[in-house]
Amino acid sequence: MVSSYFSDRELGAKPRISEQIGQKAWGGTFLAIQQRIDDGSFGAGFPEQCPDGWGVSGCDHIKIELAVQAEIPDLEWPIDPKKIPSIYEIFDLLELLYRRVGNPEQGDFHSYFRHFHYSYDIAEGQRLFRDEINRVLSRNSIAFELSAEGQVVRLAPQVLREDLLDSLFNTGDTNLDKLLEVARTKFLSPKLDVRKEALEKLWDAWERLKTLEMPSDKKQSVQLLIGKVSTEQTVLNFLDTEARTLTEIGNTLMIRHTEVGIIPISDSEIVDYLFHRLFASILLFLRKSNRYYRKSLQDAIPSDIPSQDDEIPF
Repeated sequence: MVSSYFSDRELGAKPRISEQIGQKAWGGTFLAIQQRIDDGSFGAGFPEQCPDGWGVSGCDHIKIELAVQAEIPDLEWPIDPKKIPSIYEIFDLLELLYRRVGNPEQGDFHSYFRHFHYSYDIAEGQRLFRDEINRVLSRNSIAFELSAEGQVVRLAPQVLREDLLDSLFNTGDTNLDKLLEVARTKFLSPKLDVRKEALEKLWDAWERLKTLEMPSDKKQSVQLLIGKVSTEQTVLNFLDTEARTLTEIGNTLMIRHTEVGIIPISDSEIVDYLFHRLFASILLFLRKSNRYYRKSLQDAIPSDIPSQDDEIPF
């Protein structure tokens, strides 16, 4: 776990809103990588063999260079602490190195070559590397994180983060579940174009959700869906207006349609806003219509949720 600083504990952590790697964040990232090159941590994946064949004696710098050149061809190697690569090159490099890092454990000393032989704790090395990288990203307010699976993921806005990370959709409609899951995972991508694809899938999910109550009559189906949320007429009026507005957004902006005259979206924060607005509405309708939305695989399944062998009641 990444330890917090005094200022975080007293004032709260800084909002993770930046999508750019600045000089200070790159400097910290460079340091985390260079220290592991120097101490042989990358010998887990790029081993330098003892000339006498007694084991791994450190990290082979040539192997690292060849791997980087082959897998991230646009990245200059060796990296320069004063020259910031693109955000995609940085994150690709972190993912590549995460797969090859381990915590070096010193073994026998080989007196002839004056070096030690090493074994590696892969899980611990990855944890230490991940914690250091994530601390740098957090302290610089950067909205990305290196996951335990070794992938850099974008952090959703705080108000959405828990639902997006822990969602498991079990609505009773397989196609709707798939659309929601694709939207959820794509929205966590570092790439804006992929997050825009998440908007498309989410609006497709919205259109499908609107037909579930009465597939033959979408307008009536929407009214039945809204009616499950509240019995207060003022609330129902607001929900009806919101449902119409969400549909209009999907048809007016370049989300589901690409015809000439459709308005494109190029602002990351607008993508966040639109996704948040519709995602929150969909979750409300799923919960209120008893469509079995669950937040986490670890949550106990409520007793009123049918098993796979039971008939879904709609």
